[in-house]
Parts: sequence; structure tokens; C-alpha cells
Amino acid sequence: MWIAVRDKYSAGVLSAVGGLLLWEFVSRILIANQLFLAAPSQIVYAIYTLARTGELEKHIAISAVEFAIGYVIAAVIGIAFGFGMASSVRFKQALQPWISGFYATPTIALGPLFILWFGIGIWSKVFVVILLVVFAVIINSEAGIRSTSERYLEMMRSFGATRRQLFLKVSLPSATPFILAGLKLGIGRGLIGVVVAELFGSRAGLGRLISQSADAFNMPELFAGVIVLAVAGIAMTAGFGWLEKRLVPWTKD
Repeated sequence: MWIAVRDKYSAGVLSAVGGLLLWEFVSRILIANQLFLAAPSQIVYAIYTLARTGELEKHIAISAVEFAIGYVIAAVIGIAFGFGMASSVRFKQALQPWISGFYATPTIALGPLFILWFGIGIWSKVFVVILLVVFAVIINSEAGIRSTSERYLEMMRSFGATRRQLFLKVSLPSATPFILAGLKLGIGRGLIGVVVAELFGSRAGLGRLISQSADAFNMPELFAGVIVLAVAGIAMTAGFGWLEKRLVPWTKD
């Protein structure tokens, strides 16, 4: 068992360790200027200092709440609209221009407008997260329903299955991998939305921490905020990978 675990993760661990050592060498020897690049050891110390004072916990809590509310709302709306568009041609025709238009629009540019409408509180950030996440979920949910094999549907109909049974037993399981893919795409987009919205205006949050650190040329704290966001994204993506193995094991070899 230990050999299997070692073979599975050794390449990734060696790659990460090698990258960190190279980063440490470049920042300590080649650049050697903390105003331009912080070393991993300096970033770890900055994270420790921020955590000890409680400042990091405050920023993480604010950003986590903004992300969670926006992400959940976007997931519910996206899945519902995706299923509706796959089930009704008229519904898709009515929504398609709006989805295409908003998906192609640089939503980040609307951040200042949301702050003007909703202030610098939580809801301006939530709306940015919703707009960045919801379209990826809609598109993937619709694609998942439409990918359902007609052979399976016809077979179920031949046994007298109802529309509800067709959806729960065939269409939904077929669409689940696509839905999870859309939700995984939404993680990165949602984190970007939180940070950018906080950069435009906020009292606290990881985006605020990054903005303050950049203004003060405090590279260790700036990278600390970025690293926390990266770790959160990796953890949530890994969580969806674990969930996918449990919900749709037939997609794995």
C-alpha cells in the first residue's frame, strides 16, 4: 500500500518541492529584494504572523462568506436554468441571447457598478460571484442533459417509465459529470470574482489584504493572500474530485 501511494504522489511532491526550492533560490540570491519578490519562507512567516494576530482569520471569513453565498446561489440557478433550457426549446430561445451576451461580457468590469448599487458590503461581491459562476454551470448542465443517450431513454419508455423516472434514473445521472465539471470551473471564477470585487472596494477580505499589501509594497503579505486563495481553490477542486468518484464512479476506468 505504501509503495502504491508513493508511486502515485511522488512525482507531484518532487515537482512541488523542486519549484519551492527554485523560488527560494531566485528570491534570495538572484533578485534578493523583498520589494519585488518574496521567498516562500518569508511568505510562511507572514501567514504565521497574520494568523497569530487574528487578521488572516478575519479576511478569510469575510471572503469565504461572500464566495459561499454567491456560489450556492449561482449553482442553484445555473442547474435549474440548464435543465430548463435542455427541456424546452422556447425557454432556451428566450434565454440564449442573454446568456451569450452576459457570458461574453467582461463581468469584472461591472464590479464598480455593483458597488455603486449595493455599497461596499457583502452583496456587491456576491453578485459578482454569481455572474462569474452561473453561466459555466448553466452551459454544462444543459450539455449534460442533452448528452443523455436516446437508446437508454427509449429502452426506459418501452418499460413504461414516467417522465419523472426518465429524469431521475437516466437524464440526471448522465448529466451529473457535466454539472460537477461546471461547478469545478465555477470555483476558480468565483474566487476571482471575490478578489476583484474586494479590490474595487471593501472593508475586509483577502482581496482587501492583497490591495493593502500592494500599496505598502509588503510582498510577503501580498503573496500570503494569494497562497491562501490558491490553497482554497485546490482544496475545493479536490473535494469535487472526491465527490465525483462517489457520485459517478462509472466515469472512471
